[in-house]
Amino acid sequence: MAKRIINQLLQFIAFFMPLGNIIRPFLHKLRGVKIGKNVWISKYVYIDENHPNAVTIGDNSTIGIRTSIITHFYFGAFQKNNYHPVTIGNNVYVGPHCLILPNVTIGDNCVIQGGTVISRNVPPNTMLGTAGPKAIARVTVPLTPNSSYNEFVIGLRPVRDNDQEELKF
Repeated sequence: MAKRIINQLLQFIAFFMPLGNIIRPFLHKLRGVKIGKNVWISKYVYIDENHPNAVTIGDNSTIGIRTSIITHFYFGAFQKNNYHPVTIGNNVYVGPHCLILPNVTIGDNCVIQGGTVISRNVPPNTMLGTAGPKAIARVTVPLTPNSSYNEFVIGLRPVRDNDQEELKF
């Protein structure tokens, strides 16, 4: 229990501390994150608080502001070994506001565009991102406390490519 509290305290301190090339990587290393040389971790980066040892960040890599790196999907502290590693290769640039999900490897020399959700492996030497927002479904049941998640999902209506023109942003 004490180890978990210390880990969460180090995550909290690293979240706000200056010197993303010295102090923040050092604090995350203390937590168990495997971090290479010359790594920049921006402010407000969240690295999984339950399984920091499942995260590897290679040499010369940059993690952009407000990026989250998650290694598990469960609720509560009772499912301790249900996690999957996240590996970020050497010379990788992860832009701001990215979400890296469990069981993902980002290959060497990749550039991840800001705001990207990474849910699959990214091959080396790849630039990944989206061209812009695109409607994927019409919402017929809002996702609020007044309806369940299942009702929301059942109420989604797919948007076809030819419907995009009328939904232009």
